Amino acid sequence: MIIEKHEDHCFRNYSGHSYIRNNWLGSIVFPFSALLQQSEFSDQTDVLYRAQIFKKSCKAIFPNRRIITTVFNDDGKQILVTRYIKALNPPQQLLDIFLHDSNATLDLIAHFVSLIPVMTDTLDENDGFDIWMTSERCISLAIGNKEEHAILLCNFFLYFGKKALVLLGTSMLEGHMAYVVTHETDEYLLWNPLTGQCHKQFDPFCPLQSVDCLFDDGNVWFNIQQNNTPMAVCFDYSKESFWKQLLPKSLQGTQAQSIQPEEIIYSDTNKSMVDDLKNRIERTLKCKIMEWRPKQPTRWNRQCTSVLRQILPKLELGTGSFVSSEEESEFDRLLQFYWIAGFPIQMSYTDIQSIVDAVYQTGIHSSELPHTEFALAVYIHTYPNNILSVWVYLASLTRQQ
Repeated sequence: MIIEKHEDHCFRNYSGHSYIRNNWLGSIVFPFSALLQQSEFSDQTDVLYRAQIFKKSCKAIFPNRRIITTVFNDDGKQILVTRYIKALNPPQQLLDIFLHDSNATLDLIAHFVSLIPVMTDTLDENDGFDIWMTSERCISLAIGNKEEHAILLCNFFLYFGKKALVLLGTSMLEGHMAYVVTHETDEYLLWNPLTGQCHKQFDPFCPLQSVDCLFDDGNVWFNIQQNNTPMAVCFDYSKESFWKQLLPKSLQGTQAQSIQPEEIIYSDTNKSMVDDLKNRIERTLKCKIMEWRPKQPTRWNRQCTSVLRQILPKLELGTGSFVSSEEESEFDRLLQFYWIAGFPIQMSYTDIQSIVDAVYQTGIHSSELPHTEFALAVYIHTYPNNILSVWVYLASLTRQQ
């Protein structure tokens, strides 16, 4: 600050003086971390713009193929889909069951992911307003959309050191679908995260109809091969004549870090509440079956029900023989007097009405043969975070003449 001092003009010798004085007005601090974040934000803006241009160019080549490059996270920020991919730990409970069989463990983990109820998509992905949760959020809420299921399964496979990517395509059963593709020694495996089923690439019974897009933690690849059916696709995304990549090598590895946590913390499921739920489901189904048979009496066979209750827990993990020698002998005694028809139903738990609808659709209750008896057993296998696998075995027993 400069202050000028002027002396009275009445004096003969006029003179002026200037003084410099420092006054403290305040300060502004620029942390170095803030400068780095600003630089990172600028870089991410460039990448998001590149992703937008990339998606438009891909759609210009194959308009009907699926491509997702960016989505919105829980905070409403637009980010690359690559930031959802990161190795994450499955529940320890699953890892302790098949200690010496890694393939069985992978199948069980895929089954666990399939038990998480599916949330239907309410937005069109072509509008660019997809909102995806993190894998931790998906687990804690016990719900997720198709893509979140695939991301969770992919992250679990990465925990085991698998070469895994998320695949976007179309299925004849589920429509727009997200699978997980793993590269084994001499083949590619296609995992359906909604059913837990695994198909080899050349399996003619695989419901996946198209392979449109792949992404992992580092890049997004769009399939530019003329034939995009799984059996015809070359999954080697390093071949630029087959796959168009979002990020060139110069930008790979420069993106922001994953939004996933370092690890997922799981909570135990209250088993007493599950027992109450099992009893409530069994009572509800018995009442419904009698309600569906207003003109015929409904008799319950306790002996068969006891056998079914012993079988169901073995079906969940598929361990050992499903029927012991004692149970088999009981069945043999029943078969001497009855024709038995029935099968188990397995489904993830969402609500009781869904279970009632599934049992009704079997039509087993509709038998009009005289002297028909029924057996009903319910079993619920518990997993962490209130994720439940429900088994219902309904059988009809008709006396032999």
